[in-house]
Amino acid sequence: MANITPRRNKKGEVTSYTIRVFRGYDNHGKQLKPYITSYKPKTGMTEKQIEKELKRFVVMFEEQCKQGYNLDNKQTFAEYAEYVIQLKERNGVKHNTIYSYRKLAERINQGIGHLKLNDIRPQHLNELYAQLSKCGLRESAGVAVAKTVPNGGTALAAQLKLLGVTHKDIAQKAGVATNTFANAVHGKNIATDKADAIAAALGESTAVLFDVQKNMQPLSNKTILEHHRFISVVFAQAEKELLIPYNPATKATPPKAIAKEANYFDVEDIKRIRDCLELEPIKWQTAVHLLLITGARRGEILGLKWNYVDWNNNQIYICNNLLYTSDRGIYEDTPKTVNSQRYIKLPAQTMELLKEYRRWQLEQQALYGDKWQNTSFVFTQESGSPMNPTSLTSYCTDFSKRYDLPHINPHAFRHTMVSVLYFNGVDSISISRRLGHSKVSTTTDKYGHIMRKADEAAANCIADVILDEPPKKQSKIS
Repeated sequence: MANITPRRNKKGEVTSYTIRVFRGYDNHGKQLKPYITSYKPKTGMTEKQIEKELKRFVVMFEEQCKQGYNLDNKQTFAEYAEYVIQLKERNGVKHNTIYSYRKLAERINQGIGHLKLNDIRPQHLNELYAQLSKCGLRESAGVAVAKTVPNGGTALAAQLKLLGVTHKDIAQKAGVATNTFANAVHGKNIATDKADAIAAALGESTAVLFDVQKNMQPLSNKTILEHHRFISVVFAQAEKELLIPYNPATKATPPKAIAKEANYFDVEDIKRIRDCLELEPIKWQTAVHLLLITGARRGEILGLKWNYVDWNNNQIYICNNLLYTSDRGIYEDTPKTVNSQRYIKLPAQTMELLKEYRRWQLEQQALYGDKWQNTSFVFTQESGSPMNPTSLTSYCTDFSKRYDLPHINPHAFRHTMVSVLYFNGVDSISISRRLGHSKVSTTTDKYGHIMRKADEAAANCIADVILDEPPKKQSKIS
């Protein structure tokens, strides 16, 4: 039976009610601390309405106590979300995911972080999603471009000259790719967080060195769904720990995101890309070549080390992933998918290209002498240090513009390899293993549209070969 105690203000008016539910005794006969919660009537409610709502609230609370829910109506969403993130981190969730959770939590907490965990209802979440869809809420301010100076250069280049430092030194200090830093120096657009890092490395404010253009575009449905999924993770843990009776995220209505079909290059595009690559420096030529031939992810290619190259069996071992986050910088991790370490067979031409590139890298190493950082990575910065994964993406973008090619991003090569294999009759299991997917269903779900096109091509081939009637013989005229 619940005990209800009204709480009054200085004027003697009832402002809220404290509800206690008896919990019984422990094994030593000591009375357990009761379940406690509070109810505050909404402004404008009549006494009859308050009485009715209070009874409903008490019955619901008693039922929750019977079911064992450890109701903590003081804990806010922000507090519990941080607890869940720490729990996931202790349980071995990848740092990249933890980093993403923290970035999502920053924006979510602005909307519902102050609310008590067990007070949040589906409508609160729907209001949050509506708020996120408005303009001007993007975390990054858009793009930044280095300010120009009277002599025609940039303020960034002038600052470098004034301090007597090199591009490489500041890029490493700021934790940005050398490609990104070079773009900034030459007055090209870069992300604002990169501009902030560069300015900090130079001991200046961003406003002094860069002009910032705020991105007023609303968040995409895909991004809002990422927020929804994290909220669902938090409430799923709370439900598991019996802190709440149900997960409100399962009853909310987030926006729908239209799944985009994986983009891939056709045969003519591949030939053009291959021809243009022959005009490029051998490091980039080899890196992009491996993306296309292996179908590996960007971080897996940049995480490749020379001792993972099996020269005798013409294969490479994919077991390392190179990543970047602003809090950790460039770091190594296992591949994205659990148990996705795998050997990938390579054509003889690819092995020859790797040998040629290896000779070139050894020459570079000799030139740098003691300054060379022997990290054993296949692809490195000029001094041998590991590359920021974004530098490969930046290179692909610049490469495609330079030769008027279709827009290229590293993942498009992964999709292209899948299309080549499917159109040439390779089965889904073999393709899934090459991609490093944990389940074949992941491959078939993601590349269903490619499979359908390959099946149509196979049907047309069957029709041409089996159903086509041979040409009729013309009868001789006597």
